Amino acid sequence: MSGSEFDRKVNQKDLNNRLLSALSQEAYCSLQSHLEIVSLAFKQVLFQPQERIPYVYFPTSCLVSLLTVMTDGTAVEVGVVGNDGMAGIPLFLGTDISSFRAVVQIPGEAIRLRADVFKQAIAQVDTLSLWIQRYINLLLIQIAQTSGCNSRHTVEQRCCRWLLMMHDSARDNKFEMTQEFLAQMLCVRRASVTEVALKLQKIGLLQYNRGKMTICDRQGLEATACECYSLLRAERDRLFS
Repeated sequence: MSGSEFDRKVNQKDLNNRLLSALSQEAYCSLQSHLEIVSLAFKQVLFQPQERIPYVYFPTSCLVSLLTVMTDGTAVEVGVVGNDGMAGIPLFLGTDISSFRAVVQIPGEAIRLRADVFKQAIAQVDTLSLWIQRYINLLLIQIAQTSGCNSRHTVEQRCCRWLLMMHDSARDNKFEMTQEFLAQMLCVRRASVTEVALKLQKIGLLQYNRGKMTICDRQGLEATACECYSLLRAERDRLFS
């Protein structure tokens, strides 16, 4: 990383990560000198299954997908990490080896912390451990809800839920997203995603052009999505209330 990136100090009042923002000022100050702002690219892999996790990431304007990888190479999304959480939870649970692939869904910025510094911090900073425990509960709820959603709801409903989650973390109504990648995230055929995307464009909920998604009618997406999105949003809001 260049010196200019190291010089970009991260002030708590300017944070757009709700997990770090929730820390006491004393706890945050103990971490501040170790925090780095990094820019993450679309489809950038942060860590792989059965590999050591070098850093934890607190997204601010990006979104990270957690994928379980099958023996045939197929990857299925099991959770997403936005600006209400962190990627690298196994380090908190006592292992530095990931079971998931973490890949950037929406490019943007994140706050990065070295794994060794993070492990030292959770042993010394009580409020950091407390908030991460609460976030893990939220992540488990998300994983369980997504599992039920994938088995019970239509591709259209799931697609709207997924787009709403993307929109929550993106700072813009526009973000990079190919239909092929979206199909992978939803674990459906690309043809199914193409059909849904065309329908959502026709009724004015979104636009899709050359790998760019644009949210045109958020309320319409919420009305079309399954109940899973509103349930997950309520749990997230309850955590940080």
